[in-house]
Amino acid sequence: MDPALLEGGAMSPRRLFRVVLGLCLALATRVAMAAAPDGFVIDQGWSFRLLPENAQAAAHPEAAPWLPATVPGTVHTDLFANKLVPDPYVGAPEAGLQWIGLADWEYRTRFDAPRAALDSARSDLVFEGLDTFAEVWLNGEKLLESDNAFRTWRVKVEGRLRARGNELRIVLRSPIAKLLPRVQAMPHKLAGNYPSPYGDEPKEAMTGNFARKPGYHYGWDWGPRYVTTGIWKRVVLQSWDALRVDDLQLRQDRVDAARADLAAIASLDAVRAGEFTLRLWQTAPDGKRTLAAQQRALLRPGANRVALPVRVDRPQRWFPNGYGAQPLYRYELEVGEGERILASTVARTGLRKVELRRDPDAKGRSFYFAVNGIPVFAKGANSIPFDMFQPRVSKAQLRRVLQSAADANMNMLRSWGGGYYESEDFFDLADELGLMVWQDFMFGGGMQPAYDAEFRANVVLEARDQVRRLRNHPSLVLWCGNNEEEIAWKYWGHGKTMKAADAAFADQVWQGFVQLFGADLRQVVAEEGGGIAYWASSPGDDLAEVANTPASGDMHYWEVWGNPAHPVSKYLEITPRFMSEYGLQAWPVQRTVDAFAARGEQGVATPVIEAHQKFMAGKGNERLMKYVKKEFGEPADFADFIYLSQAMQAEGIELAALHHRASRPFTMGSLYWQLNDVWPGASWSSIDWFGRWKALHFHARRFYAPVAVAALRDAAGKTTVSLVNDRTRAVQGELRLRVMGLDGRVLRDERKPVALAPLSAAQASSYSDADLLGKADPASTVAVFELRTKREPLSRKLVYFRAAKDIAWPAPALEARLSRAGGGYAFELRAAKLARAVWVDFGDIDAELSDNALTLLPGERVSLRVSSPASLSELRRALRLRALKNVITGRAETAAAFTKTR
Repeated sequence: MDPALLEGGAMSPRRLFRVVLGLCLALATRVAMAAAPDGFVIDQGWSFRLLPENAQAAAHPEAAPWLPATVPGTVHTDLFANKLVPDPYVGAPEAGLQWIGLADWEYRTRFDAPRAALDSARSDLVFEGLDTFAEVWLNGEKLLESDNAFRTWRVKVEGRLRARGNELRIVLRSPIAKLLPRVQAMPHKLAGNYPSPYGDEPKEAMTGNFARKPGYHYGWDWGPRYVTTGIWKRVVLQSWDALRVDDLQLRQDRVDAARADLAAIASLDAVRAGEFTLRLWQTAPDGKRTLAAQQRALLRPGANRVALPVRVDRPQRWFPNGYGAQPLYRYELEVGEGERILASTVARTGLRKVELRRDPDAKGRSFYFAVNGIPVFAKGANSIPFDMFQPRVSKAQLRRVLQSAADANMNMLRSWGGGYYESEDFFDLADELGLMVWQDFMFGGGMQPAYDAEFRANVVLEARDQVRRLRNHPSLVLWCGNNEEEIAWKYWGHGKTMKAADAAFADQVWQGFVQLFGADLRQVVAEEGGGIAYWASSPGDDLAEVANTPASGDMHYWEVWGNPAHPVSKYLEITPRFMSEYGLQAWPVQRTVDAFAARGEQGVATPVIEAHQKFMAGKGNERLMKYVKKEFGEPADFADFIYLSQAMQAEGIELAALHHRASRPFTMGSLYWQLNDVWPGASWSSIDWFGRWKALHFHARRFYAPVAVAALRDAAGKTTVSLVNDRTRAVQGELRLRVMGLDGRVLRDERKPVALAPLSAAQASSYSDADLLGKADPASTVAVFELRTKREPLSRKLVYFRAAKDIAWPAPALEARLSRAGGGYAFELRAAKLARAVWVDFGDIDAELSDNALTLLPGERVSLRVSSPASLSELRRALRLRALKNVITGRAETAAAFTKTR
């Protein structure tokens, strides 16, 4: 269940928080041995315990008895459900929960085998996700030892099943305890990511890089360290007599407006040889069902591969968000013998041609995606895991965030490599919403032991599993080998340090890296990916000598934020081919902070707040404060700090994103870090863990609008005005410039007609401060650029001539009116004087606004929609407004003191 759907009422935020998590766990439980299209799901009757002989047992006897468990699940959520540990997200319990990752755990269940499983020629137990080092026993017989959380494990069990009382037992070993002796024995350690501050493993011998499990479990600079284990995906008993459909690939060999040629490739596991009939049914987006292909095939025992050619005339093509519709075709494969259907499967796809284009030019090589021949400027963000404990992520939660991405005019998400390969639900939603997905393989940083052939072989099997699972999704446009490992080795000192210690071993490590990311994974994608491009490392230039360069490939740019000496205007000095990471931090809204910290626990340097600020090991508020103070000055309290951090983040990322868009076609992508959160806390996200939008996300909807004006003032006082059009058609409109005082007095008003070419960005004009200001006071004057076009929202960009803290802000004299309208509420807001960064808030009441984080010109009135289950009187009492004026001047009164509500 989506946590954000259960807000509101009189329940306290902390109580609500616990209820939400409890409901999430309860809803995860399914019917025992529930029938599924591909077999019987074993998800009931599970229990777990801390393994008695484990070293942690003496210190934690409360976890030794058998206790109820949820599968799929994790040991952390099972302990929490049994009230043996506190809520991992509330307060600061992290240090006290590190013992969980050091312990070994045992899960078990008993089940009766269905008649089909006993009578069939073949039965397999399928483990879709075991995290990570697992020993599996059935009726006392050891079936499996797993070592990769990202692989599917399949074991034959025919002849091993009983009619009643089968016992399935899984022992999950601590990944730290399992790997630490090996790592400590290495004469030279591989650099890891974030050392543990809790003593559960030595800082000089980090194990995370050696485990094929989600790297973020070991802690990141936006999330806690919870090294969990568990049966994190389904356990399924599959049985069949003649054959099983292992996979149906819908390979798109040609797609254009006239015709689509597909190869429907069936992978079949046959028990016996024989002649079988394959029928492929197509359901078009309009619901019409036809027989697309039929073929007779002689199958041999074991693995078989049969390709059925499919032709679709005048296909309804799939386009990214903003470029067209997202029609989807459904294909059902039936495999029969005579009149009897023996096996079937269903797959869905969208028909499109996608290319990664790398055209050489005078400065280097381009980097952009073309879909159905259209060069697409990628607008979006990086996505990270949606929870520390993946099994409780619901489709409703994913839908809320991905719909928010589409609503903000995004067309691409980069699924980052330090988490897990996202679920079918995630990709189904991306398909439906037109969100292209750049998919990293799960390597998030540091360096891997790729010099080890056994490690590489394990990764190759993982990659085949995942590429096959996801390849039919039209949203998937790129596979990338890893996140930041190449630049870590080349530029962060990892390679230099290793070379100084042992040059031969350093060369071995690098050659293993090149083999895995330059050859092995590239080959898997070429063989299995259906034509999708492969990219070795991000940022990079596909293993060229120089990585992270504006001339070629993709860039991560962290000089802003990473180096506090650089102001946000530094973004204007870097013009990349494709910016795949950049970001600024902010705190989530007050209501989210209240969910994990009482008001008395909130402060810039209080323990609970620092526990939820993971940058600089809890001291990240010092960096955040530097950026806030540069623009806005010192906040009066923590509530003001929240508000100003969001304003700083939104305005800074807007500057960078508009610069990238204005640099088209040299720059063809802008993906900020990051879209979502893994838990409630400070981070670079624009949507918090509850699904609530920060100011950045409201700004993103405006700065990612298909047609926009970019008026960008650099550190030298030069303002460059560009007009951006992502539409495939020409756009006519009017560009207006007004220079005005903050009180509304207009000093200059100019209009001119403009024509925007399709898929373009063009500079319209440039100005020095003197050109715009004349003799006007820079501390009380603003330049307003507006682009008005038919069929597109108004695009507006304000240019200020001083830092906000140095501007003579007048009282905005805000007036608000809230009334009923249809099934919701209408909210009207007016400002007598310029009101910058207005934030509308309803406290603890569940209310969603159609827009927020607004800047109103003098005399301007805006109309918003409010959706809420609360009454009109409740909303009116709870309404609070913040504007920069009352925060930046340190006035103590609430927004209600200068707001009239009718």
